[in-house]
Amino acid sequence: MAPLKPAKSNARSAAATIAKSVINQFKMDNYEKIIRENLERLYKNLPNDLDRLLPGQQQKDQFHFKAFGQSCLIGPDGIFIGDEPQTGAIGILITLYALHANENPCMPTPFKAFRELPNSTPYVGAFASHAESILTAHIDRIEDNFDLIFKTLNGELSTGSEDGDFSIIVRPLPKIKLHYIFYRADDEFPASATCLLSNNALSFLPVDALADTGEYTSRKIIELIS
Repeated sequence: MAPLKPAKSNARSAAATIAKSVINQFKMDNYEKIIRENLERLYKNLPNDLDRLLPGQQQKDQFHFKAFGQSCLIGPDGIFIGDEPQTGAIGILITLYALHANENPCMPTPFKAFRELPNSTPYVGAFASHAESILTAHIDRIEDNFDLIFKTLNGELSTGSEDGDFSIIVRPLPKIKLHYIFYRADDEFPASATCLLSNNALSFLPVDALADTGEYTSRKIIELIS
């Protein structure tokens, strides 16, 4: 009778895998639907000077700029980063950035903690985990790869009395800057990383999309140094 138990376990595992696949497909289908709807909204009332507001370059009905260290294209038929069509959360984020494009310039300082943003409470924990804590194991490699990070993410060193052991400023989107502050581990405290947002970042993205911006930027940094 003993062999029956693994069979049941395998059946449960297979069912769980199928259920997860169905859920993921539903999410992707929903993401694509949101991207299409956002693009329809954008192109229905397309600003005459969207290229200046992003800012980017316009070629016919397409707009080109840099996002998360790569070339980004917005067109009526979709979003591309590099050569890859974006049918997930990043695609939604890019469409939201275009929909929120406005005359305001980026005002970096004083940088703000994510938790200071209005209505950020539901996302604070995820931001701390996915935009900040994931970097603590990589602090030494981040410091060793400034040139690559700065070249890719249009970044620079930050200097100041409260800038930790070192800190950097990067620009994942044309009008949004992130200020990362790093502390190495010592005898009393573990290593830490803090991600601050440019002062008027909310002018260009809603708060949940800013949480995603922090996460995707941190993941891009890890990708670069790995």
